[in-house]
Amino acid sequence: MRTIMATIVKYRMQIMYLVFGVLTTLVNIVVYSGARWIDLTINISYVLAWLLSVLFAYLTNRKWVFDSQTTGFGNIILEVIKFFLARLATGVLGYLILLFGVHIIHQNDMIWNIIQNIFVIVSNYVLSKLVIFRLKEKIKNDD
Repeated sequence: MRTIMATIVKYRMQIMYLVFGVLTTLVNIVVYSGARWIDLTINISYVLAWLLSVLFAYLTNRKWVFDSQTTGFGNIILEVIKFFLARLATGVLGYLILLFGVHIIHQNDMIWNIIQNIFVIVSNYVLSKLVIFRLKEKIKNDD
């Protein structure tokens, strides 16, 4: 039991990212599916799902995954901007993956939405850990 607890403590950030990554993906898929269900276009559905899932991801990643200690209005705004820009970059790549699957190889958009979400989750973790929430890690390592 101690080994399990030690592993959980050691990999807490990755476990929390995985949990909230799955929840973010569910937010994305539910919003995308709902938007498609009411006959919004693939483009509008994708953008709407992306915006709401990125907002959910920022709030959960800031608090429960990376434990951001950023304070001050300007610093928080900078953190938000970096987060959204990183998500925009991966969102564009995800969108291109979706378009490739739907328009180039003519497969189901729901399947390709899931595929692009997997790519986006992994890319977002790397960017969040190495770029967006890096200051917190640097401060901890300096102590």
